[in-house]
Amino acid sequence: MGFVTGPCSRNHSAGFPPLLGLLLVPLVTACASVPLEPAGSLSSYQRLTPSNGLLTHAQVSVSQDDILAARTVHIIPTSFAATAADPKILEAQRRLIANAVDRSLCTGLGDRFQIVPPGQAADLTVHAFITRIVPTDEIAAAASRAASTAVSIASVVGAITAPVPSVRVPIGLGGLALEAEALDRGGGQKAGMMWARVADSFTSRPRVSSSGDAYDLASSFGDDFSKLLVTGASPFQTLPSPPSMQHVVSLLGGPPKESACEVFGRGGGVAGLLGGGIGLPPEVTDKGGQAGADAQAVK
Repeated sequence: MGFVTGPCSRNHSAGFPPLLGLLLVPLVTACASVPLEPAGSLSSYQRLTPSNGLLTHAQVSVSQDDILAARTVHIIPTSFAATAADPKILEAQRRLIANAVDRSLCTGLGDRFQIVPPGQAADLTVHAFITRIVPTDEIAAAASRAASTAVSIASVVGAITAPVPSVRVPIGLGGLALEAEALDRGGGQKAGMMWARVADSFTSRPRVSSSGDAYDLASSFGDDFSKLLVTGASPFQTLPSPPSMQHVVSLLGGPPKESACEVFGRGGGVAGLLGGGIGLPPEVTDKGGQAGADAQAVK
């Protein structure tokens, strides 16, 4: 069993310049953790091998030739493993997190695949499972948002003459763990991933909601798993690429490239981006997916 932690993770700080390492020292305390361990949702775990990113712990398997030969994909709405239950996360919040996974998967897979609606045969069937949710501490998130706002105001009025980076309070950071697989028409696993990540003090935006970090990380997972299937290679072993046009359109709340993705709803657009920027909960900025997708996701 492995654990992925927040900014204090030894794996995360490896390779950082010494000065940055000193800046991370105050973040050693109060780091959240989320286990990277099999939850029993996948058809097989045998070929999974470690493939970690800078902020993410993951195990990955992929049959590259088979994945690259596929042209159509069906997405089963994300489900929850028993290990994902947490009384601090309400069912409506769970639905939004699961739908964020599916929306991100559908957008990313649309870069190469035709997305097939239910009832039609596809070369690959993709199913993700949320295995763990670490709630965000709402008080700590609110404190981080207030501190960030104060710095912004001070900068505007000229009290601060040099740019000041906004660092999130390293307390009560949320996390998310998932596993997913892509099966061929005969039910054989052609790609699989176990994935775990915790919000960090530098890149994660604080939302005043117990589901805030898990909601944002859901899209990160969807991006990573879709890249695995689009490229046939681990997303953590390749250089990052700029977002496709359809990613930008989706982010701005526009229609998806693949009509089958409409079942997962559209992004919050500019209003959603602004709302997330000021710390509004996902429940306020995201309308979620269609009722059918939401109902399947919580099974």
